[in-house]
Amino acid sequence: MLGLGDLSIFLAYVLCIASALLCVVYGVINWNKGAETEVELKKDIGWEEKDKEIKEDLDV
Repeated sequence: MLGLGDLSIFLAYVLCIASALLCVVYGVINWNKGAETEVELKKDIGWEEKDKEIKEDLDV
């Protein structure tokens, strides 16, 4: 029967297929999420400017 000699082999097949389906569902749900907001972008720019000033002060 499809090479399924034991219940554990059957469970391995089922769990592999189920995990693949869950990954696809998760990807579809979170497709466009995760974009940075303007506040986060401004914060990142501030960090970069501060980092640049520190490097200039230390002559790195």
